[in-house]
Amino acid sequence: MKTLLISKERTLDIVETERPVRKEGEALLKLIRGGICGSDLGTYRGTFAYSSFPRIPGHEFAAEIVDIDPAAASATGLRKGQLVTANPYFNCGHCYSCARGLLNCCEHNETLGAQRDGAFREYITLPAERIYDGQGLDPGLLTLIEPFCIAYHGAITRGKASEGDTVLVIGAGTIGVLAAVAAKSCGAAVYICDVAKSKVDYALKNFDLDGGFVSENPESFKAECDRLSEGRGFDVAVEAVGLPSTFRNCIDAAAFGGRVVLIGIGKKNLDFNFTLIQKKELNVLGSRNALKQDFLTLIELVKSGQVKIDRAITAVYPYEKAAEAFHEFDVNGAAHLRLQLDFTA
Repeated sequence: MKTLLISKERTLDIVETERPVRKEGEALLKLIRGGICGSDLGTYRGTFAYSSFPRIPGHEFAAEIVDIDPAAASATGLRKGQLVTANPYFNCGHCYSCARGLLNCCEHNETLGAQRDGAFREYITLPAERIYDGQGLDPGLLTLIEPFCIAYHGAITRGKASEGDTVLVIGAGTIGVLAAVAAKSCGAAVYICDVAKSKVDYALKNFDLDGGFVSENPESFKAECDRLSEGRGFDVAVEAVGLPSTFRNCIDAAAFGGRVVLIGIGKKNLDFNFTLIQKKELNVLGSRNALKQDFLTLIELVKSGQVKIDRAITAVYPYEKAAEAFHEFDVNGAAHLRLQLDFTA
């Protein structure tokens, strides 16, 4: 079968690998659509904290069940021919986090496309318990469910954004935009900022947010935060970039008693006066991956039509042109949210 492989920095090839054989408890999936995540791009660039070379990328996808263990099918209700997506975060089942049910932040987590080889191949096998019925969503929308889960888990499950809150999302990439959509769906007043004007403009035009601005420097950032929050700061500040400066921006933007949620992933250190956290009595929360319930909730939410996320897809490439798609995302990232690969060609 055809498999996408990142062998070294900025080098992606299509190689031949053996088609996997389904084991007990598993389903054999034929990939239909895959989304290129920021972490896939980080792997491609050699900058992602959780990955190494060589690596098969990909962890957000829609696939068709080709074969499934009969016992697993009976237990899950899944069947051949269904369009599905899956939870790509593999937990060890033995660490302290797993023992407490915090499977998303397993101490030994291995995510498809990051710590272990991913989904960007014609066929993949997965445990049936990780696979979720797509409820009739089209492949593009179903592929967006996983990044929507990351965003929702941060803004809602962790940040508890709710009706009456003011929320600032820093970073207008896919995760930031979807975090804003999640918070907006719960009745919050939501604002977004980014260093790229094109991304802010796209988010405001397509996702029904309450406002946004371009973060040009610390002075203009503070002035805009004061203006939009009437000097109070934001109830929830979501970091969706992964830079020291944007995390510090969240600390500064949060209201006294507010909540700061870190979704972004980075490798750099931050030196700042941490007493500000004590002074403001901030709740500073990390957010990693997502839970099964996040997937089930969001599949139903998108199916209901209560939220519109389709415009997060800004380009679709046939998988044979994956190298071109990765290069485009690498050099023109500000022009895109989610690039997807079509595996049906």
